[in-house]
Amino acid sequence: MKTPQLPPLRKIVALLLLSGVLHPAVSAYAAQSASAQSEFTAPPLLLAQNYADKFDVTRYLVSEKLDGVRAYWDGQQLRFRSGKIIHAPAWFTAALPKHALDGELWMGRRHFDQVSAAVRRQEPDDAEWKSISYQLYELPNGEGDFSQRIASLEASVAKANVAWLQVLAQTRIADKASLKLQLAQVVHGGGEGLMLHRADATWQTGRSELLLKLKPQLDAEAVVVAHEAGHGKYQGLLGALVVQTPDGQRFRLGTGLSDAQRRDPPAIGSTVTYRYRDLTSTGLPKFASFLRSRPSE
Repeated sequence: MKTPQLPPLRKIVALLLLSGVLHPAVSAYAAQSASAQSEFTAPPLLLAQNYADKFDVTRYLVSEKLDGVRAYWDGQQLRFRSGKIIHAPAWFTAALPKHALDGELWMGRRHFDQVSAAVRRQEPDDAEWKSISYQLYELPNGEGDFSQRIASLEASVAKANVAWLQVLAQTRIADKASLKLQLAQVVHGGGEGLMLHRADATWQTGRSELLLKLKPQLDAEAVVVAHEAGHGKYQGLLGALVVQTPDGQRFRLGTGLSDAQRRDPPAIGSTVTYRYRDLTSTGLPKFASFLRSRPSE
């Protein structure tokens, strides 16, 4: 049976108000809720798959995988990947172009916690934001292939002419040996890994092999569904997180957690990132360990 399509909330509110069923004060509140719901709609983004040897690296442009906070500029507001507004200083966004941008707010290697805290403040701290750059790697809805969109981004950045707006460097790789060498150099310098984007790809969204991530260890996200009590030295603390992957697989994360995180564990329903080496034949991660919580947006 086909599921009936319901009218938008605002239309329902208007009909109820006209019929006298709904009080105007309730109508105003409902309209405000509908507006807020629309405001936080997640923007359409391209999401990465894990790299595998089957991919032809010569077809990709390669950049560093930044340990920052992904940010989407819709032409008027800077937003998290959830759609929630990032409260950046006015001077930071004033020079941004009027078209959409996709990139990462970044403070440098090994500064994820600092940049994450800074961009989530309701009242931005100018001193913190002066250490943040907006590293661009995609032109949403842009014309041409990825290499052409990068060229368009470079033109926009040159026109803006502000130090904190930059295009993330993209390079060609000759072969898999060169890719492994570049990965080793980035990791040795404190970087997380590499991103590979198909040079000939038109702009698309969703999780796709057009965008790949390569790290010394694989990582993924899962939702916390339960807390397991600890035993022995962890008596009275968290023993393990029970998490669920987007495809419904459940497993335990018992390593990688600090004592502070065991005392105050990630909340049930929150999203965490974990590292692992490979997948079992049933699709479960091997040697999975907790990496970090994804702050609420």
